[in-house]
Amino acid sequence: MDFCCKNLKKHVISHYNNANGLHNDQEHAHQIFQSSVMSALINGVYEGNITYGELSLHGDFGLGTFNDLDGEMVAIDGKFFQLRSNGSATEVDPSQKTPFAMVTYFKGEIQHEITSPMDSRQLKGLIDSLVLSKNLFYAIRIDGEFYCVETRTVSIQSAPFKPLTEVAKEEKIFGFSELRGTLAGFRSPDYSQGISVAGYHLHFIDDEQKRGGHVLDFKINRGIVRIDTFSSVYIALPETEAFENARLGADNGSAIKEAEG
Repeated sequence: MDFCCKNLKKHVISHYNNANGLHNDQEHAHQIFQSSVMSALINGVYEGNITYGELSLHGDFGLGTFNDLDGEMVAIDGKFFQLRSNGSATEVDPSQKTPFAMVTYFKGEIQHEITSPMDSRQLKGLIDSLVLSKNLFYAIRIDGEFYCVETRTVSIQSAPFKPLTEVAKEEKIFGFSELRGTLAGFRSPDYSQGISVAGYHLHFIDDEQKRGGHVLDFKINRGIVRIDTFSSVYIALPETEAFENARLGADNGSAIKEAEG
């Protein structure tokens, strides 16, 4: 198939405990809430114990995946969508669970209008010039008219689970052209690789909320960039046997780059 695009200052880490409940108060209203860590996902830990109903208490914006790696998730304006391997998008059932997700309450404190065409490299360079420091976390939202967006979405897996690098080789890649939509995700610092995805991690959904996926590349004609800055990240680690027995101490940087594109 031919596509138009070529291919913390502070971490609070805890185990999730349903008896104590998850925070949803003003004290934590402007921080990133993360379920599990990326190195666990890379090593095939595809089952978590946090539901999307619980996750929605911590943010109205973000990205992630689903138990058994059943597609990608993107959340905008308080609506959570499941992006499946056929390129489709449907709203998430609150009872569905996630092995990895990052969410926050998005405000869009920094805004910049895009008035001329830019490819992904140029736009990321623009964002880099707008943010305060490479050592903080940023939520990124880009709404606009896209010349093209290239996405991929993994397919549902069954146990025994293969590492994400192997699953990614079977991923479905889609090219969307001449459409309006939203890129949503995060820019994480280099030192966070393994906890999150260092650099840019973006998911896409079109304005009709029917198509999308994990973003590999894009070109935008015009639109608006909105950015929030975070120095606080709360991480809820899954209380599962798979997570507790996973080998997470090794350097997973190259594997994350290979799997996430």
